[in-house]
Amino acid sequence: MRIAQVSPLCESIPPRRYGGTERVVHYLTEELVRRGHAVMLFASGDSRTSAELFPCVPEALRLAGYDGDPTLPELIQLDQLMDQLDRFDVLHFHTGASHYPLVRRLAVPHLNTLHGPLTSPHQVELYRRFHQLPLVSISEAQRQPLPEANWLATVHHGLPLDLYHPVSAPQNYLAFVGRISPEKRLDRAIAIAGQLGLPLKVAAKIDSSDEPYYREQIADLIAANPLVEFIGEVDDAGKQELLGNALALLFPIDWAEPFGLVMIEANACGTPVIAWRNGSTPEVIRPGVNGVLVDSIAAAVDAVRQLERLDRQAVRRDFEQRFSVTRQAEQYEHLYRRLIEAHGSNDSHRPLHRPCPSRDPLAHAA
Repeated sequence: MRIAQVSPLCESIPPRRYGGTERVVHYLTEELVRRGHAVMLFASGDSRTSAELFPCVPEALRLAGYDGDPTLPELIQLDQLMDQLDRFDVLHFHTGASHYPLVRRLAVPHLNTLHGPLTSPHQVELYRRFHQLPLVSISEAQRQPLPEANWLATVHHGLPLDLYHPVSAPQNYLAFVGRISPEKRLDRAIAIAGQLGLPLKVAAKIDSSDEPYYREQIADLIAANPLVEFIGEVDDAGKQELLGNALALLFPIDWAEPFGLVMIEANACGTPVIAWRNGSTPEVIRPGVNGVLVDSIAAAVDAVRQLERLDRQAVRRDFEQRFSVTRQAEQYEHLYRRLIEAHGSNDSHRPLHRPCPSRDPLAHAA
């Protein structure tokens, strides 16, 4: 198949540091190429991929310091895609809603993976208006606010099996990875570690919108607690060291988390997760297998004290069985084929309207 993967432009593919959606797009794209498909990735020019890269902006917007209207680069990206529709059998959007008014007119099958929360009343109105959009959720919990939307499937995120390796003998600390924001509740993680007398290593991003919250609610907590080490954003190698050597990942969220990629990153390292029972966590965490679900700080403290009951090799095996990128790509392949067949064409080798089709890497797709 000839597949267009349309990515957000805020971060590169893969992201240099923080960026869950962009990380998922990267792993999926690489796996689809490995499986013989011809993929074009519409992303920032500083992206790295084995697919054909169409650079929609020279550099990822966040690290480039772009402070303009974020919808403008997205609209330009959409126009760049529209110029090449005859090159693709299916379009896979991971972006915002800019393309929604065009979907009834698109001559190519398409689907939209929604990566964020869907709890805003404005989103309810949006998806009522565009009720025919073919949507994919990343958890069953994510779709609950929009039960009447046109859901094709739920596809949980996946990771390459060789990205992280399990660590059987962890060190004596807990880890927190994520944004410092009200819904991620770093304050809970600090309280848990404090009650246990354990070090807490914090690898976190602070968005500009969350800086007031950080200054007013979190900075003093970190400064007052010598057991808390603030590391900042980390890359994959940094996550291997941080998560692999941790006793557990604390995931004390206070919102309906759509998925929570860091949970399966920790599990890939053999590290169990102690998560609040919220959003997607009951779909990811199997209590007593790869982590513990809790509803209070006291329960989380107790869970840490009983971590020896969890087999870190079993944590890794559960990850391999449920959250590999191979499984994820297979599910998307099934959806792509379903959409192409419903659109009335299985032909992925029709002539291309390109000057030199013999040099076109999309001309001979699987």
